[in-house]
Amino acid sequence: MSEPAATTAMVDKAPDESFLALRDLQVHFPTDDGIVKAVNGLSFTLERGKTLGIVGESGSGKSVTSLAIMGLHKGSRAKVSGEIWLDGEELVSMSVDDIRRLRGNQIAMIFQDPLSAMHPLYTVGDQLTEAYLVHNDASKAAAKKRAVDLLDRVGIPSPDKRFDDYPHQFSGGMRQRAMIAMALMCDPKLLIADEPTTALDVTVQAQILDLMVDLQKEFNSAIIIITHDLGVVAQMAQDLVVMYGGRVVEAGNVRDIFYRPEMPYTWGLLGSIPRVDRGGDHRLRSIKGTPPSLINLPNGCPFQPRCDFQQHVEGHSCVAEVPELLQIGRDGHRVRCHIESERRKQLFTEQIKPSL
Repeated sequence: MSEPAATTAMVDKAPDESFLALRDLQVHFPTDDGIVKAVNGLSFTLERGKTLGIVGESGSGKSVTSLAIMGLHKGSRAKVSGEIWLDGEELVSMSVDDIRRLRGNQIAMIFQDPLSAMHPLYTVGDQLTEAYLVHNDASKAAAKKRAVDLLDRVGIPSPDKRFDDYPHQFSGGMRQRAMIAMALMCDPKLLIADEPTTALDVTVQAQILDLMVDLQKEFNSAIIIITHDLGVVAQMAQDLVVMYGGRVVEAGNVRDIFYRPEMPYTWGLLGSIPRVDRGGDHRLRSIKGTPPSLINLPNGCPFQPRCDFQQHVEGHSCVAEVPELLQIGRDGHRVRCHIESERRKQLFTEQIKPSL
């Protein structure tokens, strides 16, 4: 597989220089068993017209991060701290009414399950027009025209007729398309897609992803795509954040993380991708164990109980200290690992890369 051309790298910028900037975001949930540290010090930036992928196993903090950006933790028991800057406005300290003004207008989200995200007792058309009328001084006729136009743009056949259908009358792929239309009703500057192709046929997945790329080019939206599927990231994103245990463990442009990864957890994720260009005897690499409890995170590196490379670290750093997220190149590539960078490169070249 040939290496793709270089893309614009993700680098840290001052909040007023980046369209979206998260600074030390923390989202904790108090429970009877203890504090769930779902997101524990997350930082990244994103520019208009670019796509950022966020990957990791279930429970790594991906969806909680997206809900924090949307302001959907406000009014709940969640304790949110840090900063989220969107186009010069700080969202964490913003009031519920002010964040509601932005939601659907400046920020929109495609939820993982469109059937549960859409109200079963209202038609698809009613739900689309409501989103438009809340943020625009327009007539119902104008809102309907906008909704029918977008349903047509996202590939819904006979959109003027399907406008009056209920969500259960749509197939899974069509509901996902309708969710994309709903998210785009007010031309948002930031679109968050949480597992947008889950449970869809492969051909429908490709159509949905192509549609998102085309619409991004038209509206110049920034996109955050949250997924387990690294193939989706390779197709859509320029930059990538790998999360584990509520923290970023590797971040940078897609080219570097796919072809020069340095975090053992990232090696495991890449090793789990099926390869159609390998013979039938090619076996996937698995990551031993299970993700950590976010109430009782292990001491030291959160990945150390599952890591097969601790012997390459002198002393007891892996079990005693949380590694810092350090930049390892001029292109914004950052890694959280106690193994020395040159040793990580050697391990990847000699042991990991040949088996991928």
